[in-house]
Amino acid sequence: MDNRNILLHNVDFDDLIKTIDECQGDVFLETVDGDVLNLKSKLCQLIGLSTILKHSQVGEAILRCTNPDDETLLFRFNLYGEVPKKE
Repeated sequence: MDNRNILLHNVDFDDLIKTIDECQGDVFLETVDGDVLNLKSKLCQLIGLSTILKHSQVGEAILRCTNPDDETLLFRFNLYGEVPKKE
């Protein structure tokens, strides 16, 4: 796993999407089954995630970011549960 991958465990899906919406680059969700979704796409959020995620929580998955600033934002969300506030 390179330095732009974040391993998620039991994350609230709604808060995750709010955080991803604040990201500047692409954010990919990679599941243990090998599925890869671009979470910046609302279509992937609505259709794809509903088929692989249960009860609006990510059981276990990896987020891969294309922007280092997004990695920091998502790391803080994953570690502290901090959801960025819209200004």
